[in-house]
Amino acid sequence: MKSLRLTIAALATAAIAATASQVPAAIAQSESSTAAKATQSLIAQNKQNVIGAQEVDQSRFILSTNPTSNFGGNQRYGLMIIEQKSDERLCYETEGSSPTRVIPLLSTFDFSGICGRGTDTNGYAVRAGGEQVRYNPVLREENGVLVLYAEPSAFLGDAEPFIIGQTDGIAAGGYTQIFLKPGWRLTQRTVDDAPRGAIYLTNDLTVAQITGQEVVVEPGGGDESGDPIDGGTPTAPASFPDAQNDTYANEINRAVQLGFISGFAEDNTFRPRATLTREQLVSIAVEGLKVDGLNVSVPDSVSANPYPDVPASRWSAAKIKFAQNARLISGYPDGTFKPTQPVTRAELIAVMSKAAQYKQGGPTLTPNQTARTFSDTADHWSAGLVTALSGYCGIATPLNETGSSFYPDQSALRNYAAAAMVRLLDCTQAETPSADVQ
Repeated sequence: MKSLRLTIAALATAAIAATASQVPAAIAQSESSTAAKATQSLIAQNKQNVIGAQEVDQSRFILSTNPTSNFGGNQRYGLMIIEQKSDERLCYETEGSSPTRVIPLLSTFDFSGICGRGTDTNGYAVRAGGEQVRYNPVLREENGVLVLYAEPSAFLGDAEPFIIGQTDGIAAGGYTQIFLKPGWRLTQRTVDDAPRGAIYLTNDLTVAQITGQEVVVEPGGGDESGDPIDGGTPTAPASFPDAQNDTYANEINRAVQLGFISGFAEDNTFRPRATLTREQLVSIAVEGLKVDGLNVSVPDSVSANPYPDVPASRWSAAKIKFAQNARLISGYPDGTFKPTQPVTRAELIAVMSKAAQYKQGGPTLTPNQTARTFSDTADHWSAGLVTALSGYCGIATPLNETGSSFYPDQSALRNYAAAAMVRLLDCTQAETPSADVQ
């Protein structure tokens, strides 16, 4: 998969809304200095926290495969860990054996406080020998079952994957129970001895003892917190020094590993809070769809200008042309595209909506979680899109993952753009009745 160096941030084509009439021409405003200072203060506080792990009641959790994209008959799967926090309502049921089918019920009601759900990139990590290690749980289909591997990150060089568990078949619909190998269990992450969300796939042996190979643990040795500032699900430390304490650190790591975005080699930074331009967002969307195995064939160059202000020689021209033909983006009424214009958060969501529709092969996106109600979008042109994408794998979320405001006209940043595309790529194909996203 091709790793794309994003000049600024999450390749931005958000102004690239569903139609030209949807996309306002106004330049996005910057984040308020007050919010920025508050964020920096909270991040500074987090640096003093100590990370550990505590035991949990294993019977309150279930590991399930999580069907994501399906292209050309090739079904892909992620890992989903469901926790039954209270007995108010059932969060899941199981059915049969060989295979054991999992029936997630939490998508049918507001499961806040009742159930917990960890999905790719934001709900779990691997812990071995008392340390969080740079391995990611990955499912592979082998001989009629799905095997859960701990896959080394790209930063571990030639390290080999190892098996954590597997299913006893593959259930119709794809939701199949995963059984852990002996020696593996679940624990919960703690910060200053208090439980803080994320679930560890845990083994008391070190990776070297499990596999006979050396391994690099996450930087900081578990002494620094990567928690988002809202106190929600903690994130793993990022691979870039300037993203280590970012709210989206875990998803930034995932995005870089998938290869649709990269850091800056000259200083080994990610620049998570850099703003996006329209052409950068296009690049993120196009490269992300290529990662997903879709029929995305982008030539190295184009012979004609996609738009009057996008010459064929521009680095983004071929991607903009593809996005134009695929109706992921549109230009302005005067015929221009404005490739270097900053993108707003609302415009980013508009592009994510089109990319999700392209991924699913049609205009219908099936919600798989309760949609959010934002306090500042009711009268905005993007209201329907933002609400719909909040219910589609949580692509649309509040600014910095805290509060109830989306800030649709604020500039889209690299960190959130990376997170939005990761959520889109890892999005589950829900089995609930569909809802159209326009």
